Amino acid sequence: MGRLEERILALTGDRVSALRPLSGGDLSDVTLVHLQSGARLVAKTGPMVDREARMLAAIADAGAPAPRVIATDSDLLLLEALDEAHPGAGSWAATGEALATLHAATGDNYGWPEDYTFGPVAIPNAARTDWPDFWAANRLLCHAPHLPGGLAPRIADLCEKLPAILPRTPRPALLHGDLWSGNLLFGPAPRVWFIDPACYYGDPEVDLAMLHLFGQPGAGFAKAYGPLTDGWEDRRAVYTLWPALVHLRLFGSGYRALVDRLLTSLDV
Repeated sequence: MGRLEERILALTGDRVSALRPLSGGDLSDVTLVHLQSGARLVAKTGPMVDREARMLAAIADAGAPAPRVIATDSDLLLLEALDEAHPGAGSWAATGEALATLHAATGDNYGWPEDYTFGPVAIPNAARTDWPDFWAANRLLCHAPHLPGGLAPRIADLCEKLPAILPRTPRPALLHGDLWSGNLLFGPAPRVWFIDPACYYGDPEVDLAMLHLFGQPGAGFAKAYGPLTDGWEDRRAVYTLWPALVHLRLFGSGYRALVDRLLTSLDV
């Protein structure tokens, strides 16, 4: 019996009959686990899975769909196994409704009780009551020491302009925090679940900007989510810049052009 099987037995009281690796992103190992009882679960390992478990619980508490947390132990997270399928009729409308439900949950300020990371990239979540301050300090300026030449001064110039671009006190909605299509798990239509969150409280438009970065939500999403606040088009580039910077740091110079293009569109 391997170490993972031993740990699953200790947490569930059930022996493992089979393991199969799953595609789980670039920063964690994810495994489909078959237990001798016939049950299935998903095992995820990584240094932040205990924090992820608390985020998934917050999503579920908000009434939004997320996989059920079965157990956690240090760097091991056990989740219910869900049946995955291609999006079908009503899947994207259900996603819009689910995201609106998530965003209806609110916090007292902007941020999250714990910091997070994407691999080596720190995600500071220190609470703030001013949204442009939060976005400047916790999502943009924190990257400046790690960026290739010429980008840090442009980021600093943009941050000085943020009070004129972003609302000072938007409703602090519960955000997924890393909402691209790969972090939506579609089941038999119209089922959908939010996975791999990086939660915090902030402007709901942040999740929408991320969801539109590498593609477009399917039919029915926009209507089901509901109308956006006037001026969202002007704010989207600011919100898209953060995941672009994260991708630049994680995956290299291939994302430099995207960062440059966003900064240029913001006149910096």
